[in-house]
Amino acid sequence: MAAGFPDFRLGSVLATSFTATLTERCGEALERIPTPQRLVDWLAVSGLAVDSCTTAQLELARELRESIHAAATAAAIHDAPPASAVRIINDRSIQGRAAAVLTPEGTREWRLSSASCVEDALGVIAADAISVISGERDGKLALCASPTCQAAFFDTSQSRTRKWCDMGTCGNRQKKARFNANQRENPS
Repeated sequence: MAAGFPDFRLGSVLATSFTATLTERCGEALERIPTPQRLVDWLAVSGLAVDSCTTAQLELARELRESIHAAATAAAIHDAPPASAVRIINDRSIQGRAAAVLTPEGTREWRLSSASCVEDALGVIAADAISVISGERDGKLALCASPTCQAAFFDTSQSRTRKWCDMGTCGNRQKKARFNANQRENPS
């Protein structure tokens, strides 16, 4: 963890991991990419390394993040995504110039344009969001059961009944709260 900044919450789905750069949306919101350098750091750990980021590019990234969150939340509750969110996601997807490449190990990796710019990385994130929100991928969008979180996450569990965006944070917090409430009710 960088000095003074919270750790990133990385999941297996790029788009929903990106929306998790703002957590506790219904409580005390925690911004995990408060500076352009933190966005560079997040992109690097997500396999989308860029050379630098400007304040304007950080704002583009946050606009995309909130658009993905709005569209994913709508999809999770079986509602139509907001038109403004769709427009922003599509614009970022179109503007990116990244290509999927096959590694010698047989995995997919994203190759950004020679400039390695933030817009290319945002294009990859937007394309991932499109594949998740449109239902192309096996799984379902859901909302975290934590009343302070409500993050949209992509549930790929066999039963598709996952309740928490992250068991290590939201799930444990809710289980601990239930345990403490039970202890107060039954002190023996």
